[in-house]
Amino acid sequence: MGKVTPFLMFQDGKAEEAMNYYISIIDDSEITSIVRYGANEAGDEGTVMQAAFSLKGQEFMCIDSNVKHQFSFTPSFSIYVTCNTEEEINTLYQKLIEGGQALMPIGDYGFSQRFGWLNDRFGVSWQLNLPS
Repeated sequence: MGKVTPFLMFQDGKAEEAMNYYISIIDDSEITSIVRYGANEAGDEGTVMQAAFSLKGQEFMCIDSNVKHQFSFTPSFSIYVTCNTEEEINTLYQKLIEGGQALMPIGDYGFSQRFGWLNDRFGVSWQLNLPS
């Protein structure tokens, strides 16, 4: 068996914008490869046929779907981030919530001193935790 990698399918040509946003707000992150659709190919020219990026060493793959689906992302699958400081969790939450939706605003939920769960502006779900 080869690697196991989380795979994100974006619609409406948002994959590259999302990757660039994520690597701009999370240190030690980068886009490692992008293959774009060319002229007369199955997807819109210039959109992401397949890309790879890493966030703090965790690799992800993504695409811009060339087919419009009746589904998108779900909070049932989320990116879980363990933060080191209160400032870090607050800053990351504020950046990710812009244009997004709070599922559990940052708070003390008993299982964690500081925890927040949200969907970002691209529909991707994030859980942010500051362990006690």
